[in-house]
Amino acid sequence: MIMILVHGFIAIIGLILLVKGSDFFVLSAASIAKKFGISEFVIGLTLVAVGTSIPELVSSLIASIKHESDIVIGNIVGSNIANIGLIIGIATALTLIRTREEMLKRDGYIMLFAACLFYIFIIDGNLSRMEAVLFLISYAGYIGFLFIDKPKYKGRYGFKEFIATFFHFELLKAHVNNRKRKQTDQREKISLSLDMQFLKDVLILVISAGAIILGADYLVNEAIFFADLLHIPKMMVGLTLVAVGTSLPELSVSISAARKGFGDIAVANIIGSNIANIFLILGLSALLYPLSVEKSTIFYFGPFMIFLTLLLLIFIRSHWELRRKEGMTFLFLYLIFIMFLFIKI
Repeated sequence: MIMILVHGFIAIIGLILLVKGSDFFVLSAASIAKKFGISEFVIGLTLVAVGTSIPELVSSLIASIKHESDIVIGNIVGSNIANIGLIIGIATALTLIRTREEMLKRDGYIMLFAACLFYIFIIDGNLSRMEAVLFLISYAGYIGFLFIDKPKYKGRYGFKEFIATFFHFELLKAHVNNRKRKQTDQREKISLSLDMQFLKDVLILVISAGAIILGADYLVNEAIFFADLLHIPKMMVGLTLVAVGTSLPELSVSISAARKGFGDIAVANIIGSNIANIFLILGLSALLYPLSVEKSTIFYFGPFMIFLTLLLLIFIRSHWELRRKEGMTFLFLYLIFIMFLFIKI
């Protein structure tokens, strides 16, 4: 009994280090980015979405290094399900969330594309390094596409334009042109950034990164311990304990944004996080070590993730807003999902 309490305490400490370390990491990274002249808009699109996914990223990488494929896959699939079912459900139950057409036609469809591509790749029961590379290339393309000038599309700035631009290598050309235009300005800004606050931010960045890695290692180790002790499949632990625990930053950001009237930020954060979870985190994890996929993910959890993703897009499109009844629907579906897991155990 004492051993169980000790391991439970270590798991909680690991989760705290992981979540709070991520908070400080994002704040210090944003401060450093501003000193280098990067706009708040760019910071919001990249650091907020990726930053809130840092717990999933590091815990998945640690699990991949330990060859725990079930925890990696369970963490990502479970996090994406929790992001929509639990977090969007809670945020929408708190307040009416107005959405925008661009959120659906660009980011929403790319999120659905990522979920479907993930499912196609895992049908054979594996996620290979080649497929991981395709995920990473897709994420790099998505981030680059966010910053291409909109006027050239004459009002069309959606999924079709993303695919067309991606395959015509316009992202690379835009990146090269931007670097040529901004190179001189960046040199001047870098020279102004070397002050005490900058050094403080760098120090916080390093310490918080260490806390994230240590916390993720503790969390994964204890998740494996409890799975073995209670004879629970590691996939289930990844889908529940690890997934919900690493989704706490998204929960905090989304609920805070919803309560302050910035509902679109709450939804954008979840969409961006779900895209990053598949393209970036699974990409890096499978690149380190190819992942094996259980049949339960292929037949149940993967399709359910796609179903929730599609349902979110349908709700956004129907009224260009997410209302309380939609939020309650998501919470009900998430409850059914959790009940199914316990029945399956």
